[in-house]
Amino acid sequence: MRLTLRSFALLDILSLLFMSVQIWQIVTHFDESSYQLSEQIRVILMFPMFILVITGAIGLFFVKKFGFILYYIQFPFRLYLWVFTLGFITLLPEAFGLFEGIWFDVLLKVCFVAEFIRLYLTIRVHRALFLAS
Repeated sequence: MRLTLRSFALLDILSLLFMSVQIWQIVTHFDESSYQLSEQIRVILMFPMFILVITGAIGLFFVKKFGFILYYIQFPFRLYLWVFTLGFITLLPEAFGLFEGIWFDVLLKVCFVAEFIRLYLTIRVHRALFLAS
Protein backbone atom coordinates (compact mmCIF):
# COMPACT_ATOMS: atom_id res chain seq x y z
CA MET A 1 0.00 0.00 0.00
CA ARG A 2 2.78 2.40 0.85
CA LEU A 3 4.45 1.58 -2.46
CA THR A 4 1.25 2.53 -4.26
CA LEU A 5 1.12 5.88 -2.49
CA ARG A 6 4.77 6.59 -3.14
CA SER A 7 4.36 5.76 -6.82
CA PHE A 8 1.38 8.15 -6.98
CA ALA A 9 3.52 10.83 -5.32
CA LEU A 10 6.36 10.27 -7.78
CA LEU A 11 3.95 10.41 -10.71
CA ASP A 12 2.62 13.69 -9.31
CA ILE A 13 6.16 15.06 -9.18
CA LEU A 14 6.65 13.99 -12.80
CA SER A 15 3.37 15.67 -13.66
CA LEU A 16 4.59 18.84 -11.94
CA LEU A 17 7.71 18.87 -14.09
CA PHE A 18 5.55 18.96 -17.20
CA MET A 19 3.12 21.37 -15.57
CA SER A 20 5.95 23.80 -14.78
CA VAL A 21 6.29 24.52 -18.51
CA GLN A 22 2.60 25.36 -18.62
CA ILE A 23 2.89 27.56 -15.50
CA TRP A 24 5.84 29.39 -17.05
CA GLN A 25 3.79 30.06 -20.20
CA ILE A 26 0.98 31.47 -18.08
CA VAL A 27 3.34 33.71 -16.10
CA THR A 28 5.11 35.09 -19.17
CA HIS A 29 1.92 35.58 -21.20
CA PHE A 30 -0.50 36.53 -18.42
CA ASP A 31 -1.38 39.89 -20.01
CA GLU A 32 -2.17 38.22 -23.33
CA SER A 33 -4.65 35.76 -21.85
CA SER A 34 -8.10 35.43 -23.33
CA TYR A 35 -10.96 37.42 -21.91
CA GLN A 36 -13.28 34.42 -21.75
CA LEU A 37 -14.36 33.71 -18.20
CA SER A 38 -13.54 29.99 -18.36
CA GLU A 39 -10.01 30.74 -19.58
CA GLN A 40 -9.46 33.30 -16.84
CA ILE A 41 -10.64 30.81 -14.21
CA ARG A 42 -8.23 28.18 -15.56
CA VAL A 43 -5.31 30.59 -15.48
CA ILE A 44 -6.06 31.73 -11.93
CA LEU A 45 -6.59 28.18 -10.62
CA MET A 46 -3.31 26.85 -12.04
CA PHE A 47 -1.19 28.59 -9.41
CA PRO A 48 -2.93 27.17 -6.32
CA MET A 49 -3.19 23.82 -8.08
CA PHE A 50 0.57 23.74 -8.48
CA ILE A 51 0.98 24.30 -4.71
CA LEU A 52 -1.70 21.71 -3.88
CA VAL A 53 -0.08 19.05 -6.04
CA ILE A 54 3.34 19.65 -4.49
CA THR A 55 1.99 19.55 -0.95
CA GLY A 56 -0.24 16.56 -1.68
CA ALA A 57 2.62 14.61 -3.24
CA ILE A 58 4.78 15.22 -0.17
CA GLY A 59 1.93 14.11 2.08
CA LEU A 60 1.30 10.95 0.10
CA PHE A 61 4.99 10.10 -0.09
CA PHE A 62 5.27 10.19 3.70
CA VAL A 63 1.80 8.59 4.11
CA LYS A 64 0.22 11.48 6.03
CA LYS A 65 -3.50 12.16 6.31
CA PHE A 66 -3.17 15.63 4.81
CA GLY A 67 -1.87 14.02 1.60
CA PHE A 68 -5.11 12.11 1.21
CA ILE A 69 -7.25 15.11 2.07
CA LEU A 70 -5.40 17.32 -0.40
CA TYR A 71 -5.82 14.72 -3.14
CA TYR A 72 -9.57 14.57 -2.49
CA ILE A 73 -9.72 18.37 -2.72
CA GLN A 74 -7.60 18.35 -5.90
CA PHE A 75 -9.60 15.71 -7.73
CA PRO A 76 -12.33 17.89 -9.31
CA PHE A 77 -9.79 20.58 -10.13
CA ARG A 78 -7.51 17.99 -11.76
CA LEU A 79 -10.34 17.07 -14.11
CA TYR A 80 -11.16 20.69 -14.90
CA LEU A 81 -7.55 21.81 -15.38
CA TRP A 82 -6.32 18.59 -17.04
CA VAL A 83 -3.64 18.03 -14.41
CA PHE A 84 -3.51 14.25 -14.49
CA THR A 85 -1.30 11.78 -12.68
CA LEU A 86 -0.42 10.18 -16.01
CA GLY A 87 -0.83 13.37 -18.03
CA PHE A 88 2.66 13.12 -19.42
CA ILE A 89 1.58 10.25 -21.68
CA THR A 90 -0.28 12.76 -23.86
CA LEU A 91 3.14 14.07 -24.89
CA LEU A 92 4.38 10.68 -26.11
CA PRO A 93 3.11 11.00 -29.72
CA GLU A 94 4.96 14.30 -30.02
CA ALA A 95 8.13 12.70 -28.64
CA PHE A 96 7.89 9.89 -31.20
CA GLY A 97 7.03 12.23 -34.08
CA LEU A 98 3.45 10.99 -34.50
CA PHE A 99 1.53 14.16 -35.18
CA GLU A 100 -1.79 12.65 -36.19
CA GLY A 101 -4.69 14.14 -34.28
CA ILE A 102 -6.12 10.85 -33.08
CA TRP A 103 -3.48 10.06 -30.47
CA PHE A 104 -4.11 13.02 -28.20
CA ASP A 105 -7.83 12.27 -27.88
CA VAL A 106 -7.21 8.60 -27.11
CA LEU A 107 -4.48 9.33 -24.57
CA LEU A 108 -6.57 12.06 -22.93
CA LYS A 109 -9.36 9.54 -22.38
CA VAL A 110 -6.82 7.11 -20.93
CA CYS A 111 -5.71 9.87 -18.53
CA PHE A 112 -9.30 10.49 -17.43
CA VAL A 113 -9.88 6.79 -16.74
CA ALA A 114 -6.53 6.46 -14.98
CA GLU A 115 -7.38 9.40 -12.71
CA PHE A 116 -10.60 7.71 -11.62
CA ILE A 117 -8.71 4.47 -11.03
CA ARG A 118 -6.23 6.41 -8.92
CA LEU A 119 -9.08 7.92 -6.91
CA TYR A 120 -10.49 4.45 -6.28
CA LEU A 121 -7.10 3.07 -5.22
CA THR A 122 -6.42 6.08 -2.99
CA ILE A 123 -9.73 5.61 -1.21
CA ARG A 124 -9.00 1.90 -0.72
CA VAL A 125 -5.54 2.60 0.73
CA HIS A 126 -6.90 5.41 2.91
CA ARG A 127 -9.57 3.15 4.35
CA ALA A 128 -7.09 0.35 4.94
CA LEU A 129 -4.53 2.56 6.69
CA PHE A 130 -6.56 5.01 8.72
CA LEU A 131 -10.17 3.89 8.97
CA ALA A 132 -9.55 0.25 9.85
CA SER A 133 -7.91 1.07 13.16
